[in-house]
Amino acid sequence: MTSSDRSQAVDVKRSYEVRTYGCQMNVHDSERLSGLLEDAGYVRAPEGSDGDADVVVFNTCAVRENADNKLYGNLGRLAPMKTRRPGMQIAVGGCLAQKDRDTIVQKAPWVDVVFGTHNIGKLPVLLERARVQEEAQVEIAESLEAFPSTLPTRRESAYAAWVSISVGCNNTCTFCIVPALRGKEEDRRPGDILAEIEALVGEGVSEITLLGQNVNAYGSDLGDREAFSKLLRACGTIEGLERVRFTSPHPRDFTDDVIAAMAETPNVMPQLHMPLQSGSDTILKAMRRSYRQERFLGIIEKVRAAIPHAAISTDIIVGFPGETEEDFEQTMHTVREARFANAFTFQYSKRPGTPAATMEGQIPKEVVQERYMRLVALQEEISWEENKKQVGRTLEVMVAEGEGRKDGATHRLSGRAPDNRLVHFTKPDAEVRPGDVVTVEITYAAPHHLLAEGPTTAVRRTRAGDAWEKRNAAPAQPQGVMLGIPTLGVPAPLPAATGGCSLTS
Repeated sequence: MTSSDRSQAVDVKRSYEVRTYGCQMNVHDSERLSGLLEDAGYVRAPEGSDGDADVVVFNTCAVRENADNKLYGNLGRLAPMKTRRPGMQIAVGGCLAQKDRDTIVQKAPWVDVVFGTHNIGKLPVLLERARVQEEAQVEIAESLEAFPSTLPTRRESAYAAWVSISVGCNNTCTFCIVPALRGKEEDRRPGDILAEIEALVGEGVSEITLLGQNVNAYGSDLGDREAFSKLLRACGTIEGLERVRFTSPHPRDFTDDVIAAMAETPNVMPQLHMPLQSGSDTILKAMRRSYRQERFLGIIEKVRAAIPHAAISTDIIVGFPGETEEDFEQTMHTVREARFANAFTFQYSKRPGTPAATMEGQIPKEVVQERYMRLVALQEEISWEENKKQVGRTLEVMVAEGEGRKDGATHRLSGRAPDNRLVHFTKPDAEVRPGDVVTVEITYAAPHHLLAEGPTTAVRRTRAGDAWEKRNAAPAQPQGVMLGIPTLGVPAPLPAATGGCSLTS
């Protein structure tokens, strides 16, 4: 029997599990990893297998201080399982693997494969090589070997999809290690992006989220400063594509032509996630964020003038080194002025390998915590007030899968409004599938969701719903990639990470 025959014989029924930590880029990469493994003959392990798979892959994040502790803790729990099952393999990829390289195998010698952010396409080959040679394979590429979108994909949703338009980042934010691990920005050709979107729509996808580490800097690698706005407008010409979103933009690159494209392209949703990080000009300078409070608020004002119902969300870091009470108050002022629909707030933690980790003026934990609680309280108040403005509005809601944890008990379904707000609505008499669209009237608002307690005004069955039904009617296959992001089955919900960063941090 040849090595190839032996590989096929061994791999036919081998199961895999992918555990993902961090940002949306990692989630998208995990879809590629799943696709690669299935293309190589692996099958997904049953949901909740908790390490019982033949191959367990960790797609890691490196932006939190305890990221390595979390990884090694999880690897330690798998060590006894691997001892009992000699054929089991463990692979570690992603940003922490790119950063730590040989350290992983030194600390956890039972790991079989270590691969980086630039060579995820090598995973099946490295697993086979580790099995044949019976020794760990560590392969970290210094530059991108293949754009992830050229790789096979096992998408988590039948009706909504991520579409990567660029990888890497040219910024030098002092708190972020992403550029060192993902490399300089590389843009896909517009034709390749649009071809992928058209293919997805042909499969039934009706919502796409354009994805980039710094998504609106798209075009810098192509020599076209208006490439991103042109891409948004081109998405508007694709028949059957109902919703277009993007994440995450950077205020430095947010130009008027992008605002115009958002306002004038009907299928670009009235939603914007734009990281603030701090409202203090002093702290923004220390962060190397190339904008100031006035510039940021000016963008918000322009977006609201062009798109009055836009829901704007953000990321904020509390307790960056050197932050004074006056600096923090500037952040609070910016939040009051911007009136974000929601904000993802983080207490600053040292990120190894970043300039901020060694800066003077590290803030005591108790001070950071107290400021954080004040910020969260303010944003909760604003989110609730902004959501109350939605009461009485009639909205088209795309039905989602797995968004409402209490749907069964409350006899409701859940979905996303055009502005990405989460809506729970009374289950209609007509059959409704994820990907279908319902029309409802909002009757109640909470800080983090809306309720439509009356009857559904209309139900529109869609090709996306058909795609979901077709996928779920297929012969049963082992299911369950263990993603480390609890609310992510669909790209619609914006950053919800497990100790990771937003795409622009």
